[in-house]
Amino acid sequence: MPVKMSIFQSLMFLFNRFILRRYRSHKPKYQTCPSSLLQTDLSSHTLIFHLEGALLKSDSLFPYFMLVAFEAGGVMRSLLLFILYPLISLMSHEMGVKVMVFVSFFGIKKDSFRAGRAVLPKYFLEDVGLEMFKVLRKGGKRIGVSDDLPQVMVEGFLKDYLETEVVVGREMKVVGGYYIGIMEDKIKHDLDFDELVRKERLNTGHVIGITSFNTSLHRYLFSQFCQEIYFVKKSDKRNWQTLPKDQYPKPLIFHDGRLAIKPTLMNTLVLFMWGPFAIAAAAARLFVSLCIPYTLSIPILGFSGCRLTVEIDDVSSQKLNSSQRKGCLFACNHRTLLDPLYIGFSLKTKNITTVTYSLSRVSELLAPIKTVRLTRDRVSDGKAMKKLLSEGDLVVCPEGTTCREPHLLRFSPLFTEISDVIVPVAVTSPATFFYGTTASGLKAFDPLFFLMDPYPSYTVQFLDPVSGVSCQDPDGKLKFEVANHVQSVIGKALDFECTNLTRKDKYLILAGNNGVVKKN
Repeated sequence: MPVKMSIFQSLMFLFNRFILRRYRSHKPKYQTCPSSLLQTDLSSHTLIFHLEGALLKSDSLFPYFMLVAFEAGGVMRSLLLFILYPLISLMSHEMGVKVMVFVSFFGIKKDSFRAGRAVLPKYFLEDVGLEMFKVLRKGGKRIGVSDDLPQVMVEGFLKDYLETEVVVGREMKVVGGYYIGIMEDKIKHDLDFDELVRKERLNTGHVIGITSFNTSLHRYLFSQFCQEIYFVKKSDKRNWQTLPKDQYPKPLIFHDGRLAIKPTLMNTLVLFMWGPFAIAAAAARLFVSLCIPYTLSIPILGFSGCRLTVEIDDVSSQKLNSSQRKGCLFACNHRTLLDPLYIGFSLKTKNITTVTYSLSRVSELLAPIKTVRLTRDRVSDGKAMKKLLSEGDLVVCPEGTTCREPHLLRFSPLFTEISDVIVPVAVTSPATFFYGTTASGLKAFDPLFFLMDPYPSYTVQFLDPVSGVSCQDPDGKLKFEVANHVQSVIGKALDFECTNLTRKDKYLILAGNNGVVKKN
């Protein structure tokens, strides 16, 4: 039955392509300067654009398939794709794409694949041409078309971040819940596009197509239904500016994946060359952090490439250096699992405790400082934190989860009720090759990936103390005001934007769960 249906669809497509087109009376208008559309009112028009040829600046699809191979398939799969790429580059474009799709997707479980929404949008956005983006924003409706990248790779980016109403791409074939590395037949893809554009022309009356000279889409499908067709040349794309972050239609606050660098061919070569040294460096740095006293470990870690910058405001300096200081409550923003450890490095002490809602058992065992797991019960957690503070310094991360971008998530107010004095701490940790955080991967590897960077770096800034509300908040409103104030103080120090987003928001977007981590 599926075979008969496929034959029927093919015959209908050929009939439509070679016979019905003779009776179409319109002749599309061809132009080679899409930027001229910026001077035109397009609010009543439908814009159909080709993703690879007309929106992205780069012509290479290798980085996007490498991201899928590495993030969804692992190191060995990405290494295989890298080794095969010289051979792939000798193939025809269509055959090369098929091979990259097969290597990247074969055996990946469909339900667990989230790279399309959690990983790829960051790199797609960094490759969008500003000039074409401005054109698309003027359209009344936008339809994104991809004939090389599977729909599961591009749909999240186009719909969630570029506000594209309709996305037409090739579906991946699935057997037993797993991708088999083969995309649907191109004829079916063209039929779906044909039907969609036909309806769109009936609804809006005016359809504009934007494509490139290097794609087969303009040869038939665009020319049959678009009143105007604009072609993007490679020389145009080379002169495009990159879309600035402040012009993203939707801020990129959450993204996942281990790679912090776009895996172009040369970057991938550097990553694989650095890999063996990275593992050795991470193991050595971890050993020094766990087994050697701070007085010796700090200079050794500095010699190995680790960087720590400490800044202390005057009032905080007096409090931290006071001989009468007992337990001090530090409230910091959350960049990696190592935030409390680096605060301890800054204070040159291991007599410091941190609390967490969800931490892997491996991380708990390896932590050189005391970690205490909270229960999510406000009363019992508050009592436990007060007890810990009476025993020594306590570090809390009120955001409840890490955030990679220059944004602060909402601060939970529980920490404001623990102490009369709170020391806000602003931390930053830029990533070079790898991110030391993950939402969908194994959190036990987070510290190792951070230490695998050539130059793991931290900046720790102790800000002026803030008064807590441990004894004076009868109506329960002051604690929220103090929490928001601490958030704004840290945000101002780092030049980060404060948001009302929470841990739950992050994990629903990136991992499809509520953020409860398995104890692995």
